[in-house]
Order: sequence, then structure tokens, then C-alpha cells
Amino acid sequence: MSYVAVPKLRIGVLGAGAISQAAHLEACRKSRNATLYAICDAAEDLLQAVAAEHQPCATFTDYDQMLDDSSLDAVIVAIADQFHVAMASKAIAAGKHVLVEKPMGVNVEECEALAAQVAASGLTLQVGTMRRFDEGIAYAHEFIAQEIGEVLSMRAWYCDSTHRYAITDALQPLIRTSGGAVRPPGDPKANRRSYYLLGHASHLVDTARFLCGDIVSVRAQLVEKFGAFSWFISTRFVDGSIGHLDLTMSVRMDWFEGFHVYGERGSVVARSFQPWYLRTSEVECFSESDGLYRRPLGADGHFWRLQVEGFADTILNGAPQRGADAHDGLAAVRTLVAIQRSLDSGEEVEVAGIVGAV
Repeated sequence: MSYVAVPKLRIGVLGAGAISQAAHLEACRKSRNATLYAICDAAEDLLQAVAAEHQPCATFTDYDQMLDDSSLDAVIVAIADQFHVAMASKAIAAGKHVLVEKPMGVNVEECEALAAQVAASGLTLQVGTMRRFDEGIAYAHEFIAQEIGEVLSMRAWYCDSTHRYAITDALQPLIRTSGGAVRPPGDPKANRRSYYLLGHASHLVDTARFLCGDIVSVRAQLVEKFGAFSWFISTRFVDGSIGHLDLTMSVRMDWFEGFHVYGERGSVVARSFQPWYLRTSEVECFSESDGLYRRPLGADGHFWRLQVEGFADTILNGAPQRGADAHDGLAAVRTLVAIQRSLDSGEEVEVAGIVGAV
């Protein structure tokens, strides 16, 4: 019996920190069509410890040297938000495809420049909003597009839990750290409004756009009490439907995430789980045409591996891009900036034309 070798995308991971250790390195190693070719980190002690566990073909402390490696096909940019655009841009300039962690960037102008560079290059850039690879959410996306008719309204919520670190400490591998890790100037986490919008609302906004299309305007409110933050955001979508987004950091209960979508010929109700459980969202889609609910099993909940496989399928086989592309990444950052502008002004803010930083 003869076997045909399956082509595999050779990926280098930039950054050996927490998100790489908990998600990206394993995702590459488990992927059916990609391989962990290289790891790059400026902290040599961290790099060697992580490489000893994951056994890449090559290691680098210098990013330019990794990009010069002709065997490398693509890069996962898994470092601080403030470095995303610069490092993704370097990879594109070197002829490498890019999967960049969310958010794509921290201001509109740098995201515009990166999106233009990607469009001119013909290369693939995918943003790491991995919920698009949740089989339940992907099923809901198709149901809304094909069965529901016109969308009336939607609501979605992303509410982190005060107990999330007890959960993640039990679920994630032991995360290695290093005093030599490169960090952005100052403390980006000190501005909690900006930090939460970039790190968490980026997921919420991308899910809303994935399900219901472009967001054309937002009106936001924010309440801060007892160390908690709660954003209520009214949205208008390009098709004339309306939405309500709830970002709360953090609820005094379990992780609470999900969405409802109400349409002309049906509705969708979904509950998502703390992502480190690797558990597909519970989704129920009701069709008025036959009076039946549909609920996908979604047995494969490894969103990060599915994300890598989708990325590789696009590059190796020309498959349609399932993940968020550079346009989606730019649109999400525009929406985040519009949310902040609405908080500043107290008014509804149009997303188109927004510039500046979150």
C-alpha cells in the first residue's frame, strides 16, 4: 500500500509566552496540515525551556533571522498587542503568511497600513479571533446566512468571571516565564478601559460582525463599581438590524458568554463556555418553516488547532478564508475606537472614518 504525504504549512511562532504555551504551540503540533517549524523569543532561557518541550525544527532569538529562513512558510504573531502590527508587517514584507493574535493592532492608522500591505502582497493574514472556529458558532453563522431570512436584532454578551483564574490554572499547562521577556513601554494594563476593550471586546465585536455583518454605528455606556466594569453597547448593522453588546469585567458568577439572533424565519440561541475547556458552544437554531430546532454536536472543540488548520487550508489549497482577515481586523479596531468615542461624547458614533487609538 502506498501513502501520499500531505503537504504541511511550516509555521514559526513569534513569542514563547503564555498564549503560545497554552494554545498555539500545541495547535501547530496537533494540526493535520501544519507543523511547528520554529519558535522565536528574545528571552533565551524561556525559548530553550519551551523548545525542549515542543521540539521545533529551529529556534531563534532574533526575529529577522527566523524570517530569513527559506523553509519557513508562515508566522504566528503571539506577543503583546502593541507589537502586533510591526511584527506582522515584517513577516509580510519577508513573504511570509501571518496569523496575528487579536486585536490586529491598537490604533486604526496602523491597522489601515497593515491591511493595505496585505492586499498588495497577495499573502494571507488571519486574525486570531478563534471563536469563528467554534463548530457551534460556525453552524449558527451558516444558519443565519441560509435559513433565517432578514435579521431583526441580536444581542451578545462576553462576561468574564471573577473565578476565571482558578479555572484556567486548572486547565492550562504550567506557564513558564522569564525576566528577559520583552514588554511594551509602561504598563498597557494600567488603563483598564483600553485593556479590556482590546483584549475582550475584540472577541465580542468580531462575533457580532461574523453573525450579523458590518457594524455601522455604536452608542456606548459604561458603569464602573467595586472594581468591575460593564459596557452596554447599542449597535446598528449594515442591513438595518440592531444589536446590544454586553462586555462585563468581571461578573460574580461563572463565565457567561453567548448570543441570541432573531430573524424573519427563525432564531438562534447560543451559550459559549470558558474557552480553555475546549468545549464547543451549545447552539439551538429554530426554523419557522418546519417548527424544528437544530443543535449541532460540535465534538471537536480545539478552536486554536482548527484555526491553524483553516489558516493552512487557505494557503495550501486556496480554500476560502474562514477566519477573520485583515479587513475584519481593521473593522474590529475601528469599532472599538468608536465605542470609546461614544463613551467620551455620550452620542451615537458612526464607525466609518473613525481614526485614533482605543
